[in-house]
Amino acid sequence: MGLEQLGLMFAIAGGAIASFMGGVGSAIGLGIVGRSASGVLSEDPDKFGKIFLLAVLPSTQGFYGFIIAIIVILKLNLLGGTPLIPTTIQGLQILFAALPCAIACFTSGIHQGKVCAAGVEMAAKQPDAAMRAVIFGVMVETYAVLGLVISFLIIYIGIKI
Repeated sequence: MGLEQLGLMFAIAGGAIASFMGGVGSAIGLGIVGRSASGVLSEDPDKFGKIFLLAVLPSTQGFYGFIIAIIVILKLNLLGGTPLIPTTIQGLQILFAALPCAIACFTSGIHQGKVCAAGVEMAAKQPDAAMRAVIFGVMVETYAVLGLVISFLIIYIGIKI
């Protein structure tokens, strides 16, 4: 790879980091809430419907990181035709623009898992409170969505190649 493709490397790294960190945050969050959900279901399998949404809520951050990776791929025209080769500066811009989504999704995925695990434990004692617990999980989700939106806007609209 020559220096002329350094920008492409940086840009692809940005998409990869967003996808990776979103996925890792989701996996950790899902692991946290999954342990709580499994414990509750081992005692009362009928609560599955009440806690399912809480158990899967942290998975969304992985999708957000994946979306940013797809946006980078589309921005660079890597799926067909002639790829756009960004300058080194443009590649670094894309890399840094992907970081809000990467960091927000990683962090919120973990914390959403903790909030949802507490919600699962609450729903075990008060099954009618499960939907109220979902609201707390969604509040954490808001910051992953904001990271996704800002990364999208900067990459797709703000950076010209």
